[in-house]
Amino acid sequence: MQPAADLLTLVAYLLIILGLVGAILPILPGSVLIWLGALLWAWVDGFQAVGWPTLAVLGVLMVLAWTSDLVLTTLGTRKAGASWKAVAGAIAGGIVGAILLSGVVPVIGTILGTILGALIGILLIEYYDKRDWGQAYRASKAYVLGSLAGRALELVLSLFMIVIFAWQAFF
Repeated sequence: MQPAADLLTLVAYLLIILGLVGAILPILPGSVLIWLGALLWAWVDGFQAVGWPTLAVLGVLMVLAWTSDLVLTTLGTRKAGASWKAVAGAIAGGIVGAILLSGVVPVIGTILGTILGALIGILLIEYYDKRDWGQAYRASKAYVLGSLAGRALELVLSLFMIVIFAWQAFF
């Protein structure tokens, strides 16, 4: 049974590492992967070092981190006067851009594709909706700033999740 436990532990570590990458890349659910890695590790360990209270705290941080990007981006964009159609266009454009450019340059292409796709999506839809390039620019700027703030918060919360997990697991 030991080789299976070692394999599952390795998978748990890989999920946590992939989660950290996902906290930076906008198309991977970083905090969710970190939480799943911690859960798998705890399960393999029999919930001895990392128990349900720790997993619950990590779960709360996961939800906060996972929703931070969406909430901060949406609130910032809406505060700048953008329509819900423009926000939806930014999200759709970001997904399409990430998919299209991820094949060209895997990591950088994903990041640039998401940003460019979102900008194009929000600019075009906001301009089409209001016929005002100034408003479209303000909405795009607010989207980028909100998205960067959300990414930063998700990264900080994800790092905090890893520190809590490591503290419980190894110290």
